[in-house]
Amino acid sequence: MSLPSARRPVVLITGASAGIGAALARVYAEKGWDLILTARRQRPLQALSDELARWGAASTLLVEDLADAEAPRRLFDAVAERGLIVDGLINNAGFSRTAGFLNTDPADHATMIRVMLTAPVALARLFAPAMVERGYGRILNVASLAGQMPATGGDTLYGPIKSFLIKASQGLHLELVETGVHVTALCPGYTLTEFHDVNGTRAEVSSAYPAWMWQTAEHVARVGYAACEANRPKVTPGVMNNVMAGLAKHLPDGLALKMVGGHAKRLKRI
Repeated sequence: MSLPSARRPVVLITGASAGIGAALARVYAEKGWDLILTARRQRPLQALSDELARWGAASTLLVEDLADAEAPRRLFDAVAERGLIVDGLINNAGFSRTAGFLNTDPADHATMIRVMLTAPVALARLFAPAMVERGYGRILNVASLAGQMPATGGDTLYGPIKSFLIKASQGLHLELVETGVHVTALCPGYTLTEFHDVNGTRAEVSSAYPAWMWQTAEHVARVGYAACEANRPKVTPGVMNNVMAGLAKHLPDGLALKMVGGHAKRLKRI
């Protein structure tokens, strides 16, 4: 079943204020979607909303912190109170901690798990039933190439969280494949966003990798949009990223850990 033509589709994007989230908002606006944008700060959301108006997109801004376990339910209720229908859900909010497991406040690790693992699961569980009932929906979970690679040190929980998100997306894809609801895990590699500035690793990652390994947020967003429309369970933008993910499947564990250990040392994470 296709979307009713009487209204524009609406997509809810978490972590929408910058980076891949903002790039996805631009792509969806260009494709004719209205948007519900959520992040922790009002000002960047408003700036993005003003920009999206060039495509005729209406934006609803909901300031929320997914570190709060009750935030998904508050978002769901806020959408319902405004009489909005969510046709698409993009789980993009995330961050990392690279100082090492023992040097990171346990509260920060708990927040990572809530924002990047618990919240996407909760939001999908809240919004997917109505999508299934209508016979139309899109769920795009922004994971990472790190979720397909061997474990690393320094940012110890980041890769495992993204691995979970990939597997959960694939499982939900299988459950909903005949319902008209598309579910895709988007797995970008190194992307030119504010992400590494926020976690304080810009200098390390910029010196560790050549320019050709980096992709733009716009390219990643367009790949993600196309993959979700095609109902692909997982997509990894970039030829080299796909090569790396493929190699990671076949390397012996000992060799793989040695290689990623060297990677972590280059980034000064261990």
